[in-house]
Amino acid sequence: MALLFLCYAVGKAALALQSRLGFPGGPPVSAAEAERYFLDPATAQWCAAATGVLGAVLALATVTPLGRRLPRALMLLVLAGMLLAVGGGAGILILDGFVGMGIGWRWYHGVLGIVVIGLLLAMIRSYETATRRHAAG
Repeated sequence: MALLFLCYAVGKAALALQSRLGFPGGPPVSAAEAERYFLDPATAQWCAAATGVLGAVLALATVTPLGRRLPRALMLLVLAGMLLAVGGGAGILILDGFVGMGIGWRWYHGVLGIVVIGLLLAMIRSYETATRRHAAG
């Protein structure tokens, strides 16, 4: 998950440097859509890149001794929020990729959405299991 988040951050940073909205490998964003967007494209992409770095840090926190010393309830709450946010985005990829209800994501984006949700659930389950054993022992 940390690697996926870092790849997301790098892709968003690349688009920020170009002042373009969108997602690397995703459907193009028209100039009209970019003009209507509530943030400057570069600002929006830098913010998205920052969330990718934050996601990578959180993913690493689930498997490092330092991260596992954080309050378990707080980490689980943050991970649940991450699941909602990332899972929502992945759900859009899945729906649009397989059903065609959106901006033009392809079937392989839908597969990526399934993989991301699966990996995120596995990360959360792994953290929950490891910290439950630690708290009980």
